[in-house]
Amino acid sequence: MKVLFAALLIGFSFAAFAQADTLIYAQGNITSAATKEPVVARISYQSLPYGSKVGFFTGSSFLFPLFDNEKYSIVVEAAGYDPAKYILDPAEANSERKVLRNIELVLPGGASSNAENTHTAGKVLRLNDLNFDAGRAVISNSSYPELDKVVVMLKRNPRMVIQLEGHTDIRGNAAANLKLSEERVKAVKSYLVSKGGSKSRIKTKAFGGTLPISREETEEAHALNRRVELRILEN
Repeated sequence: MKVLFAALLIGFSFAAFAQADTLIYAQGNITSAATKEPVVARISYQSLPYGSKVGFFTGSSFLFPLFDNEKYSIVVEAAGYDPAKYILDPAEANSERKVLRNIELVLPGGASSNAENTHTAGKVLRLNDLNFDAGRAVISNSSYPELDKVVVMLKRNPRMVIQLEGHTDIRGNAAANLKLSEERVKAVKSYLVSKGGSKSRIKTKAFGGTLPISREETEEAHALNRRVELRILEN
């Protein structure tokens, strides 16, 4: 019996070691785009697409495992800077099994201004001045200047392909939230195309309330979760 137990223990230990030895990690530093100095930020991450694995911490660097070879989203927030969001893909790991992603935080500004300066593929930008009528896909008039700048950005970068990603807060019916987020990104695309944006270079994707930035039950958190983000797919 002791021999059997020892064999099982050895087998378990070997399996645990093997898993640890094959884990892929995300690693990076958080700095200011303007000064290149480290920035202490709140870093949160979750596995995709369902957020079954989540975590958060504070610091100017990060290192965490990407379990089960799943993609993860990472959100970095610091006072005085625009939040930054990226997708971490285990397929991009180097020979040391690390996905390296240094993140530079920029000062607040319109999405188009940021994209002009850091318009690399994979960059995700929140359309901060984009607003809709409550519970509807009707774009508020105050949003047009921001969207017009996106049109200019597309025209200045003829190879750029973007994806508009719609999110709602986590309250209410999931199916209704998904439909609303879909209708909103389609409305944004229609406006951009009407102003001369290339239809083939504007993709849309709806998430409803499945990828919240915060799960806190506060109005501030709900407002943060209701958003349209612009992801640069190609440039």
